[in-house]
Amino acid sequence: MISLDFVRQQRPPTLEQGDIVLRAGQLTDHSSWAALRERSRAHLTRWEPDWQDKDATLEAFRTRLRLHDRLHRSGAALSLLVCLKPGGDVIGGVTLSDIRLHASHSATIGYWIGEGHLRQGRGLAAVQLTLAHAFGEKRLNRVEAACQPGNTASRALLSKAGFKEEGLARDYLFINGGWRDHLLFAATARDYSGAPALV
Repeated sequence: MISLDFVRQQRPPTLEQGDIVLRAGQLTDHSSWAALRERSRAHLTRWEPDWQDKDATLEAFRTRLRLHDRLHRSGAALSLLVCLKPGGDVIGGVTLSDIRLHASHSATIGYWIGEGHLRQGRGLAAVQLTLAHAFGEKRLNRVEAACQPGNTASRALLSKAGFKEEGLARDYLFINGGWRDHLLFAATARDYSGAPALV
């Protein structure tokens, strides 16, 4: 019998740099993740798609972890928590989503860092670690990102990580009660290593 399960991925990677580690979430992370999300609500609701209290329950978190695992195993996404070493406190998250192979070999990156951990270089380190994985292990050729024009911290982070601004997407995402324009950015394997990805 021939197996067609050729896209099935192994367990999500653990990525480390300096005092942070990126790893798959576990059910035991729920209380610290939920507390951080609540503490960061005022900051995050300006930039993220709308979320409600029910989205932070234990059952919703369990469902989220199952979805992340299923998407990773199919090769469609990679979602990791950003944690501090040595204790493992959750301080944010980073996701490669919409991973497309064939002619594209591309993905979209999203990231967040919680209140109390902003502007300490850890968001940048998390994005850089994820890019290294995307262009190395996953052999992608292009990683895209988007942020609202007023999000100066995110724009600066993307620039420092090697992303180039490519344009404006009008009414791109529904955030904080309305459709928001977003600036579009991309980093390519050529930007990262000087050569396009090998397919």
